[in-house]
Formats: sequence, C-alpha cells, structure tokens
Amino acid sequence: MKRIVSFRRGTLAAATGAALTAALLTGASGAEATNNKAAAPDVDVAAVKADLGELQSIADANGGNRAHGRPGYQKSVDFIKGKLDAAGFTTSVQEFTSGGKKGYNLIADWKGGSEDKVVMAGSHLDSVEAGPGINDNGSGSAAILEVALAVAKADLQPTKHLRFAWWGDEEDGMVGSTHYVDSLADGDKSKIDSYLNFDMLGSPNPGYFVYDDDPELEKVFTDWYGAKNISTDPETEGDGRSDHAPFKDAGVRVGGLFTGAEATMSQEQADKWGGKAGEAFDPCYHSACDKTSNIDDKALDLNTDAIANAIWTLSS
Repeated sequence: MKRIVSFRRGTLAAATGAALTAALLTGASGAEATNNKAAAPDVDVAAVKADLGELQSIADANGGNRAHGRPGYQKSVDFIKGKLDAAGFTTSVQEFTSGGKKGYNLIADWKGGSEDKVVMAGSHLDSVEAGPGINDNGSGSAAILEVALAVAKADLQPTKHLRFAWWGDEEDGMVGSTHYVDSLADGDKSKIDSYLNFDMLGSPNPGYFVYDDDPELEKVFTDWYGAKNISTDPETEGDGRSDHAPFKDAGVRVGGLFTGAEATMSQEQADKWGGKAGEAFDPCYHSACDKTSNIDDKALDLNTDAIANAIWTLSS
C-alpha cells in the first residue's frame, strides 16, 4: 500500500417447476436449484502460504525485495503467470514506464461470462525497496491467485466475465493500475461491473476492514463475516492509497478488504478482534521485517475465503 494519503474520494412457471424437479432429483434445495449457484469453496490457506513462501524466496534471491524495476518484481510476475497459464487462464502482460524503469501489470481472464459485465479482482504485486513485502502485498496477491486457481479447479461457469489483475508500481502512486484504467476505452470502462481490491490481508495485529465505497459490494463482505460472528469496520485508512482509487475515479464501483497498516488499533477494536490495543496493525509495514513471519494465518485464511465467496456471488 502506498504510504502518502491522497484524498480523492470522494416461461416462469415451467422454469420454476423444472428447477424444483431438479432439486428433488439431486437433493438440492429449491432456492439452490432456482439460482443454480454453487457455494464458493474453502480455499486452503496452506496453498496461499506456500505462494508467500515462493515470493519470499524470490525476494531473498534478488536483493531482498520485489520492487518496481527490480529483478524480484519480474520474477514475481513470472511465478504467478506460470501458475495461471497452467490452470487455463488467458494471461497478458501490460508494460508501462515509471521512474525511467519498465513496469508490468499481469492480467488473467477466465473463459466465458458476458464481457459486457466484468467482475475484476486485483492486488498490487510490487513491494517497497526496503523489504520483501509479504504482507504488503504478497498477501493480497497470493490470496487472489489461489481464488483464481479455485475458479479453474471448479471449472466455474460465471454469468459475468471474470478478470484478475496483479498491478505493478503501486508503491509509487498506483502507477500500474492507473495506466491500465487510462488505457481503456470509455466503452470498456463501462463494462467493468465491479472492481475488488485486496491490499494487506494478513497483518499480524489484524483488523477486519471492508471498503464502504459501494453498499452492495460492502454488503457481500459484511454479510459473510456477520455469518461467522465477526464484526467489521469500514475501511478508511487506505482511502485513495491503493489500486481501487483509479477505478473509482473512472466511475467504476469498488470494494475490497484490508487488515490495517501503520495505524494504531483502538481498545474497542482490540476487544472485538482480540488484538493488541495501542499497537500498529502491521508494525513491519514498509520494512525489512515484512517477511513470511509477519503474517496472521487466521486473518489470511478468512480473507481469502471471503474473496472466494465474493467472486462466486458477484459473477453469478
């Protein structure tokens, strides 16, 4: 997540009968048969952590970071692209220039669904130069990767088109995502039904924050957490600081999740989440200690499953 805040926020009976008949034959409920909606899978957090381990290894072998313009970033793109290609996604790498260095966005499209209604999920893949960036933002990058692989494993047949994105050079001001949005024709921007952003999902002193920019998208996440008796707070620390900002500025509705950065957890938040009041959500934010040891497994697991639920719900 970028450090400097920029406040830019601003006929029927027959069909039903057939569905009910299918329900009786398969044991599914009438509602499930009518909606033809399978539940999202439980994504294995061990797989997400294995991806984080690979990103850590990439940083370790490339000067300790995965920053824009550095070899660790290119290796990170190659790693994720390889897994997506093997799973059957159509991938593309979009180049841009920032600070005199080449940057790259990785875009992955899943087959099918109406391309007039695109549901996007994105995370920035770059770290700062000071460290490997495992929470910021290996956590979001690995989470959406495993959700994308779960889409492929389930051979999901969405009504809306699904697109996943890993952004370059977020840390210098959302450069990669801004380049992507600016490169879209107006007609293509209007085809994006929603953009979901995931930045820092495993903070070691985690909060459970939900973007409140769009009521429908917010409700998808708050309902999921509410069903697990987990309270959430509206996300405000990251307003204008991550890759949802250029989409929102372009008129696309946005949503997402966040577990906190350098802000301090309040006593009220500690009481409901079991954290440590008076301490930062992520004491290793933008530091060399943002390693695999800087991850809260429970938060990472919950957020990854919440993403899967949102993708299955919003694309149906």
